[in-house]
Amino acid sequence: MKIEQIYTGCLAQGAYYIESNGEVAIIDPLREVQPYIKRAKENNSSIKYIFETHFHADFVSGHITLSKETGASIIYGPSAETTFDSVIAKDGQEFTLGEVTITAIHTPGHTMESTTYLLRDKDGKDHAIFSGDTLFLGDVGRPDLAQKTGSITAKDLAGCLYDSLRNKIMPLADDVIVYPAHGAGSACGKNMMKETVDTLGNQKKVNYALRSDMTKKEFIDEVTDGLLPPPQYFPLNVKMNKEGYRDIDEILKSGTQALSIAEFENIANQTDAIILDVRHQNDFTKGHVPSSIFIGLDGSFAPWVGALIGDVRQPILLITPEGREEEAVTRLARVGFDNTLGYLKGGFESWKKEGREYDTVDSMNAEDFKRISSKNELQVFDVRKESEYLSESVLNATNIPLSFINEHLAEFPTDKNFYVHCAGGYRSMIVASILKSRGVHNIIDIQGGFKAIKEAGVKISDFVCTSTL
Repeated sequence: MKIEQIYTGCLAQGAYYIESNGEVAIIDPLREVQPYIKRAKENNSSIKYIFETHFHADFVSGHITLSKETGASIIYGPSAETTFDSVIAKDGQEFTLGEVTITAIHTPGHTMESTTYLLRDKDGKDHAIFSGDTLFLGDVGRPDLAQKTGSITAKDLAGCLYDSLRNKIMPLADDVIVYPAHGAGSACGKNMMKETVDTLGNQKKVNYALRSDMTKKEFIDEVTDGLLPPPQYFPLNVKMNKEGYRDIDEILKSGTQALSIAEFENIANQTDAIILDVRHQNDFTKGHVPSSIFIGLDGSFAPWVGALIGDVRQPILLITPEGREEEAVTRLARVGFDNTLGYLKGGFESWKKEGREYDTVDSMNAEDFKRISSKNELQVFDVRKESEYLSESVLNATNIPLSFINEHLAEFPTDKNFYVHCAGGYRSMIVASILKSRGVHNIIDIQGGFKAIKEAGVKISDFVCTSTL
């Protein structure tokens, strides 16, 4: 028996490859499926099953394409409804894979169809659970992401989740291995650990949601407390996962078209496409196509695209580092953004060499910021998460988290210079690009973000451990 966790850091997502005696099961595959097919082929094995723990909201699964390529059955848990061929498992139904078995355990709560898959070894011993978004390490799945059905509420789902955990998961042996669908950084939970594999016994000790003395009311209150609104693209991804989508090969073919400057401009004018610049923030600062939006590949690229652009149907034109065009299109497709129309041939340098007008972002290093801030009252915007801001911040800075920037654009002044920072420079450059695309050019980015500000000795608030707030 072989189990491989295939973890994608940008999405904080874990897919799983399980192999026994020449047969393979894939759990929660990413959209680009060739790596799974290649692994199976190299091992002289065939993919028999594709197990989905639920209808994912934060990424588009590769289940449909993988089934088409391999003939493998797509398995969902009870109550799931799809518009494509799938097996809707009964609670407790077993699936034989070589010498092992995988049992579907219906664990509603994150969503109503949520299902945990229990792997038993060739001797029939419980070995591992693939818990999807039912149980994370350090947390559980948020109960407010399911597409609304009737009058069911987040609190109702939280109650279901409590019962699922107590009746289906916690009675399992402590040595059972937990393989979750997500880790720290995912928007599908609140407080996940950085580790991606653990034992159930340890989770019973450290996971607040598995406290043995926890009442149902306490669980519901804690799980539903402090939930931020889900990103706009989440329900659109659920729809694609339930109803189907175009093959990623088609997306790559259209998205990786090399466009001349004339073609690039013509498509931009005809389609109202967003020009998305995915280079490093330092390169964007020095020069970029006017009105382009920065979201760099070397960060949480796909989730920020989903959160800030929102509509997966939005036409997109790319400006990329050389050789990373296909990567950009692939990572967009992972979260359902399939309408990439091509990329600027030769990148930004070709634009600049042709003498086209370009824009820059004004910036200042932390030492210079300290010097002027000690003499003047400056308007500073901190675009980190609220928890980061509450922990430590520049005195009198205003907190507008990047996640909610589109709802707060009017709060930035247009009549005088203001300063913006995040933790290290990535998120603040996204903000700068959005504001500049809206005609706000009096923004100054603080290089290196809060880390550099603190090291420069700028006056900041006293440290507060946010877990005590």
